[in-house]
Amino acid sequence: MKLNFQTNSTSDTYSLETINTSVESFKKSERYDFIRTLEDKNLIKSTIEVFSKFKDRKDFVQIGIGGSSLGPEMLIKAINRTDVNFYFLNNIDTDNTFETLNKIDLKNALFYVVSKSGGTAETMAQMAIVTNRLIEAGIQESDLPNYFVFCTDPVKSTLKDLGEELGIDMLHVPSNVGGRFSVLTPVGLLPALFAGIDIELLVNSAHDFATKFIDSEELKKTTQSVLNLYSDGVNQTVLMPYSSKLRELSFWFVQLWAESLGKNINGKRIGLTPIPSYGATDQHSQMQLFMEGPINKLMFMLHVEECENTISLENNFNHGKLQKLKQYSLKNLMDAEFFGTLKALDEQGVNYIHMGIEKINEKSLSELILFFEILTAITGISLELDPFDQPGVEAGKVYSFEWLEKSLK
Repeated sequence: MKLNFQTNSTSDTYSLETINTSVESFKKSERYDFIRTLEDKNLIKSTIEVFSKFKDRKDFVQIGIGGSSLGPEMLIKAINRTDVNFYFLNNIDTDNTFETLNKIDLKNALFYVVSKSGGTAETMAQMAIVTNRLIEAGIQESDLPNYFVFCTDPVKSTLKDLGEELGIDMLHVPSNVGGRFSVLTPVGLLPALFAGIDIELLVNSAHDFATKFIDSEELKKTTQSVLNLYSDGVNQTVLMPYSSKLRELSFWFVQLWAESLGKNINGKRIGLTPIPSYGATDQHSQMQLFMEGPINKLMFMLHVEECENTISLENNFNHGKLQKLKQYSLKNLMDAEFFGTLKALDEQGVNYIHMGIEKINEKSLSELILFFEILTAITGISLELDPFDQPGVEAGKVYSFEWLEKSLK
């Protein structure tokens, strides 16, 4: 991965010494487990064993929300080498759920229920709906283990208890790995196998990158840029990969950044607002704001150097613009728009970090994941907040159930 910084902070609030202290603190904490876990070969082994049992299924349905779905969706959109149909029941929208289930070949599907706590209301609701559909299709309750796999905390989880009761295969999210940091655990590794992704290469590449990046000058410089710009009022963060295959990377990043770095600390509200984007599509929507709006954004501009395919723009139309394009490829045009946009951002004084990967594969994708996970952790610790909790989300869950109970009276 290549990094090129085009940032201009006037603040020196956050020193390298502060960031070094955050790194050392993080390395000693139990929350470092999302990196330690990458060395756990048993997680890969157990995931492969479950995959081997169900590998002939043509419909793979992930039932989960937030970190139990966004990471797997990102992996599948970036790399999918099979003809398996993937569906993600990641919301409780009635009409979308109904329409999605009608597309699925129930008897040829595997339903992967993912909830670290084991009691996520939205996920449990979707599981109940799917179970009813299976029973309506003539499947006996005793045969549910042929259609479900659960993924949850290995120690304390009501979903774990249910899985043991029903005899359903289970995979585990390590107890100290939060949902938004769990994509390279079985949460994302099982769907990755169905997509033809080499999960051993994926995890090993992530581990190799993480162990080097955690002590690198690149991490310190990136974190310092984020923090000192934040002190200057740059409180919005844009991730803009120039690739449709990496569009879901931006949405995965949104949860990671927002849920980790938006906190109320003793009455002081802290937050770096993430904005998902992707090129070149969003040059025709958001870019006007990024380019000429308030200078309160740091943009991560991500370039993919090589594509798997080449498409020529050769044509015989009598049209000025088409004639200019005929000597180029579609990739040439994408590159031109990326680098042309960087030049325009320079002229406007917009802060950005130019990221470059060679191509989209297991190695580069794992590096991107660990880059943002580690950056998020060190940024949060340096801000003296807990980047691994989400009390605001939990409060909403409590009030939701209060509303439900009142509505039935």
